[in-house]
Amino acid sequence: MASYSQYRSRVGSVRPSHLMFTSGVGALVDLPNFSVLVKGLDDWRYDKLGDKHVVITEPRLLAAVQTVLSKTVKELKPAPWLPGADQDPNGEAARTGTPVAPFPSWMRCTACNLLARIDSGVFGFENDKPNKPHEARFFHKCGKGHKNNLVVGARFVVACGAGHLDDFPYLEFVHHGGKCPTVEKPHLLMEDYGGNLGANVRISCQRCPADRNIREVMGRRGQEHLPGCRGRHPHLGTFAGCARSLHVLVVGASNQWFAQTLSALAVPQSGASELDAKVEQFWGNLQHVAGPNTLPFLRSMPPLSYEFEKWQDDELLAAIERHRTGLASGEADSEAEGYPDLRTPEWQVFSGTTLPEPSDEFTAYRHPDGVPNLLKDFYSDVIQVERVREVRAMIGFTRLDAPDPDDPNLVTRAPLSRSKPTWVPASEVRGEGIFLRVPEDLLADWERTVEDSAAVKLHYEAYGRFREYRYSARTGQPFNEDTRYLGWPGARYYALHTLSHLMIRTIALECGYNSASLAERVYAGDEDDPRGGILIYTAVPDAEGTLGGLVSLAEPDELVRLTRRALTEARHCSSDPLCAERLPRDPEDFLHGAACHACLFVSETTCERGNRFLDRRFLVPIDPSEPALFPEVP
Repeated sequence: MASYSQYRSRVGSVRPSHLMFTSGVGALVDLPNFSVLVKGLDDWRYDKLGDKHVVITEPRLLAAVQTVLSKTVKELKPAPWLPGADQDPNGEAARTGTPVAPFPSWMRCTACNLLARIDSGVFGFENDKPNKPHEARFFHKCGKGHKNNLVVGARFVVACGAGHLDDFPYLEFVHHGGKCPTVEKPHLLMEDYGGNLGANVRISCQRCPADRNIREVMGRRGQEHLPGCRGRHPHLGTFAGCARSLHVLVVGASNQWFAQTLSALAVPQSGASELDAKVEQFWGNLQHVAGPNTLPFLRSMPPLSYEFEKWQDDELLAAIERHRTGLASGEADSEAEGYPDLRTPEWQVFSGTTLPEPSDEFTAYRHPDGVPNLLKDFYSDVIQVERVREVRAMIGFTRLDAPDPDDPNLVTRAPLSRSKPTWVPASEVRGEGIFLRVPEDLLADWERTVEDSAAVKLHYEAYGRFREYRYSARTGQPFNEDTRYLGWPGARYYALHTLSHLMIRTIALECGYNSASLAERVYAGDEDDPRGGILIYTAVPDAEGTLGGLVSLAEPDELVRLTRRALTEARHCSSDPLCAERLPRDPEDFLHGAACHACLFVSETTCERGNRFLDRRFLVPIDPSEPALFPEVP
């Protein structure tokens, strides 16, 4: 966009977390007047950041990214950014950021309905207000209405299940696969007639009588009128062969982009000291230390110059050797087990008898009096997490179908760069939380009671239908009895997940955070490694996440009151009896039972499973035929 304006670089702004979950690499970002596509990692520039170039350190997450993508990944980086863009719109800060390109490439004049490509030369671009980049826009001097009429992006694109995205082939479509007999690249008209029977958009050629309605290519029957996929990755500027069929999408459709991310809490190893945790965090800097002679140089450079001030050289060297030895044995284990497990180290810390030493990354403690007497039948442990850091890394994205967390190879992942990446985008958030552990004997006894119940059977069958309906049509992979139920979380997860949502909704009313600022991690385990705990924590990328309002609610009196309130309110829903009686029956494929927006659902950013696997009947007695985990209220 260099040829359009003096203030061409900035066209808008997004939060760092948006670049991970909503508007990351390959995604369309809707600006007020047009949309842009976030470019691939090859175009991201950090050379102007200088000493402000920050690398996020989290060894466990980096190892997981390397396992999924490639060993070539060496770093986790936040998006390039410099402060001061608003003060000096001509400075380096205004020219530093995440690179984007206008997309779709076809634009439409809102006054005369002219449809043409951006590079056709008929549209102008203005972005001359240095402090108002959001007012950047394309315009058309067509003589109708205003002098410079607003031009917006054409509303249709095409995509395939392999992650490719392309402009809708308007020229080929309106001429039935051929060319205009008059000129090679004619201008078109796009006229939207509205209506309630789907898209009713007429495309016509200005140089010949050809015209056609978009509704002819909508839906499954319309796919036969579309050309083959060109294998285009516009975020990378590449084309590759592709045999997948194309699907027409409206710009802004929720299924045009799904982020595939990994996240980990920065918890030290179970039983590790603060020094051991620091060595693990900065292992990228310390891994080449072979003896005391190299330490003075490293200690003179940030961040090591201030991170290890309170330890002597011999203590630091001993910690380095301990970590090197443990890492060697851990690599052998990970190669044998395959996909890395990011939750087990967290569970080991929370379930350990002794909590790690307090540090800047992780500080947790138990109340001296232990679990309140009124809650001993509900919780076996309560931990107040005063300080916690979560790191999230983006490893790719998919289109049309969201990635399956239990079967990551089911949907094709689109690449972030043209070659194997050496780094991936990441973000970190700091907050506080509450960990609640449910007694294992209570969970195990309840699981044995409900394993053959009608409700569990219906949920199990619905999960198989969900996977088959969701993926079979586009992936072309039939599901047999072994793969259909891959990833079924089990009744234990339903109960813990339901408890988590009840507590989140109750806590959000009093902790000072809105529910969208909270997040959950459910530790349910499996038959070989049974676990039973939930972590509710703040997950917002600013200082709001560490105000202390959440941790204070884990004090004995407060926790008793909140638990009593949550379980009491769960017995009734304003949508009952419809909510209480809900169960998925053939051919239904929804993955919740007695759960709805009035009683259990939370925002999509809060729930780790998209408001699935929830049912109040497993937690409190609302169904006489199903035993509840908590039949009484404290």
